[in-house]
Amino acid sequence: MNKNYKWLVVAMLWFVCFFNYADRQAIFSVFPLLKAEMGFTDIQLGVIGGAFMIVYAIAGPLAGLAGDRFTRKNLILGGLVFWSIVTVFTSICTTYWHLVLVRALEGLGESFYFPAAIALVSDYHGKDTRSRALSFHQSSVYAGTIAGGSVSGYMGEHYGWRSSFILFGALGVVLALILWGLLKEPVRGASEEGEETSTQPATIKETLAGIFQSPLVPVLIAVFVGANFVASIFLTWMPSFLFNKFKMSLSLAGFQSTAYLQVASVIGVLLGGYFGDRIAKRYPGGRPYTQVIGLIGGTPFLFLTGWTLDVPVLVMAMTFFGLFKGFYDSNNWASLYDVVKPRWRSSALGLMNSIGWLGGSLAPVSIAWASERFGMSAAISSSSVIYFCVGLLLLYSTRKYYRSVRA
Repeated sequence: MNKNYKWLVVAMLWFVCFFNYADRQAIFSVFPLLKAEMGFTDIQLGVIGGAFMIVYAIAGPLAGLAGDRFTRKNLILGGLVFWSIVTVFTSICTTYWHLVLVRALEGLGESFYFPAAIALVSDYHGKDTRSRALSFHQSSVYAGTIAGGSVSGYMGEHYGWRSSFILFGALGVVLALILWGLLKEPVRGASEEGEETSTQPATIKETLAGIFQSPLVPVLIAVFVGANFVASIFLTWMPSFLFNKFKMSLSLAGFQSTAYLQVASVIGVLLGGYFGDRIAKRYPGGRPYTQVIGLIGGTPFLFLTGWTLDVPVLVMAMTFFGLFKGFYDSNNWASLYDVVKPRWRSSALGLMNSIGWLGGSLAPVSIAWASERFGMSAAISSSSVIYFCVGLLLLYSTRKYYRSVRA
């Protein structure tokens, strides 16, 4: 395997993932404009935000099965074209149900990306470089979120809320055309030493049995549900939270709600990927232990983000929460792939992504409901309890599992 090309693959997919997140994030920065123009309630905005997540979650298992059975390059780039076109169509929406529909279709298109892309990267990168490769890829999530939130807020304020959707959608189609001749499909399991690989399609029963051979898999999924619920709160409501509580302009709220947290997450994910690879070489369970640091370490800063009344303290809290969030995210898929064989990896990721985003889809409406009764500050701060509890669950389960493996 060409050493340089395997990192070029990560770089190419970095840009695809960038648009994956920029396109999904853009809508949240223009919520105040949609509310003013169309008279939406917070609950309706929550449904618009949740429509993407629900369909994304429901389609996840199908996307995972497809990733284990079809050419992953085609799923990745075909999905990019589909969701980019849907993003452009968002700009012509004129009613509530139009927006719900396009968000649902965008969720369908984007659901096929991660199961195929992460499995493809893992066939180029073995255990020695997997955390670093996946953490570098993960950094595009934060860059795309910043771009989606900031550019959409700025363009919405100056050129109307529809403008950013045309821009992001058109650029996504151009990227797909460029990458079609550059991205190559690897042999499945190519990076594994001594692993048996099979090209025969497995039944759904065999797939589920293969995924859940390790008792750590359901724990990783449960932890991902909690972490994703918290992440969905930030993606959906932070621009409106800053706009309303701190009286920021729309473009400033779009930037502030994403930039500090996501830039810090880039640093955290790169550090977490480095430490995950290093610790995993010396200690069983090194990758999930790195995730525990991210969850428990981020808890107090998550609480402070919702509770503070001072902008400097808010910036500090979001920055440190983002740093620790990166530690968790950096080893999310690598921890899963440590206990799932190559044959089942797309399906495992699709299932985990599905359940995680199904949990995350409850956040937009739940927080809207809670904020009407207790205030948005209290609703955001209370989510720190979820972060702390799933951190303890992962710590306990990882120790128990790897002790049993050694025994």
